[in-house]
Amino acid sequence: MAADVADEEIARDSMEYDVVIVGAGPAGLSAAIRLKQLAAEAGAEITVAVLEKGAEVGAHVLSGAVIDPVALNELIPDWKEKGAPLDTPVTKDEFKILGPAGSASLPMFLMPPLFDNHGNYIGSLSNLTKWLATEAEALGVEIYPGMSASSPVYNEHGALKGVVAGVFGIGKDGHKKGDFQPGMELHGKYVFVAEGVRGSLAKVLQAKYDLCSKSDPQKFGIGIKELWEVPKEKHKPGLVLHTVGWPLDDDTGGGSFLYHWGERYVSVGYVVHLNYKNPYISPFDVFQQHKLHPDIREHIEGGKRIAYGARAITEGGFQSVPTLAFPGGALIGCSAGFVNVPRIKGSHNAMTSGMLAAEAAFAAIQAGRQSDTLESYDDAYRDSRIWKDLYGVRNAKPLLTRFGTFWGGVVGMFDMWTTTLLGGFSFLGTLKHGKADYAATEKASAHTPIAYPKPDGVLTFDKLSSVYLSNTNHEEDQPAHLLLKDPSIPIKVNLPEYAEPATRYCPAGVYEVLYDEAGANPRFQINAQNCVHCKTCDIKDPSQNIVWTTPEGGGGPNYANL
Repeated sequence: MAADVADEEIARDSMEYDVVIVGAGPAGLSAAIRLKQLAAEAGAEITVAVLEKGAEVGAHVLSGAVIDPVALNELIPDWKEKGAPLDTPVTKDEFKILGPAGSASLPMFLMPPLFDNHGNYIGSLSNLTKWLATEAEALGVEIYPGMSASSPVYNEHGALKGVVAGVFGIGKDGHKKGDFQPGMELHGKYVFVAEGVRGSLAKVLQAKYDLCSKSDPQKFGIGIKELWEVPKEKHKPGLVLHTVGWPLDDDTGGGSFLYHWGERYVSVGYVVHLNYKNPYISPFDVFQQHKLHPDIREHIEGGKRIAYGARAITEGGFQSVPTLAFPGGALIGCSAGFVNVPRIKGSHNAMTSGMLAAEAAFAAIQAGRQSDTLESYDDAYRDSRIWKDLYGVRNAKPLLTRFGTFWGGVVGMFDMWTTTLLGGFSFLGTLKHGKADYAATEKASAHTPIAYPKPDGVLTFDKLSSVYLSNTNHEEDQPAHLLLKDPSIPIKVNLPEYAEPATRYCPAGVYEVLYDEAGANPRFQINAQNCVHCKTCDIKDPSQNIVWTTPEGGGGPNYANL
């Protein structure tokens, strides 16, 4: 990437902090707040900087979201009095198995206790993140939105020293434009990487420090979400509905969520596990088709779609958590992968991980240390509720992979009841995930193309109108942030062997295969300006030829109420 070349050639100013945090999501902001709280309790000073690549804090944050407030209760016990935007408590849980026209409801008393959302809140994780930022700034945390961290900086011993951030004004061809800014190096005694799922820095650091050598490959899903405003008579504040089944077949993992909250809001979305086999599957179109089911359309029919977004989700859980600490830094939040897949929840664990890392770093700095490995953070994780949360559901995802949605779900329910009643013990032990998601993709010749219903513009929509609602924008004259290791692969390999699945797994219409007037001479086109930063391409490309890197700061979606 041209910006990376510039990183090597340009001398930059630097700013020194005690802790630099990359990513102003729930994990990063919780870490920043906890650091300042610890300093105040100890009568000490600590400097903390948080970098956010979105145009504003929360711009790239997307979740379902039913939020377990356990971590928020610890971090800011008086959050209700302070006006945190969580004011819709869950009042009712429903779980259904959908068929093409009908459904079957599962009695909630048969479900393991972890499925009970009593005490949780429905809301917008983006809005909660914005609120956390105001709390952090009130404590003296410096937050820099619109600042992409493009590359790591190491000290002479090979420890992470900081990051390069704020490189602007490099043209598509690599030349320095008139508004060129070389960026700055932000140095920290410790650097927390809180980029979220499949972060570009996290990938580099995991490889450099061999952080994944003792864990299974990370697993992922793609979550696609819309926000609807519905008529008052349809609104049921506090209702939580989850489904599995149609329109996916039993061999393809996934399911939906639908939450009523706020002022006549309904959040509806779909998660497709990215270890699917059939390259003709289009997660976006699966979601659109899903909304046509009578049990779903009854909640949104007559309403108006007002927002759209998509995001990859970590699903590997317990088996896939990497080593968290390395020389000079730590992985927190979804950069490490703490989502409890059966609960479809991870923000509470992300926040807790940020707090644990903050406590380890503060103790180290107070002891006069810096740039070493915060082994106490890894130890704290193993003694934490995160570990227990993930350990109890560790076999849910592998069972779905092995036996499909129905029987995998049945055995998984039994296993989760067992681990609940027997203190984490499972008769199955700890199952392995096996291969990475991209390797699960089978050749197109083994499958039949799928004809999805055409969008009606009322309940179902196309990708481009959806991207418009995500408020996505990028500076067009900049190096492409979606890189091809080998530009020939999409047409020479992926098209004949896999029917080029990038045109379907991307939920934003970024990738196209175009032909000439005669329908020949295919070429691969990347519409990088459409990218909603979901990272699915980096995960699912069967040739692992696409590399997602950070564009200029401020680019991408700008989510509201998602």
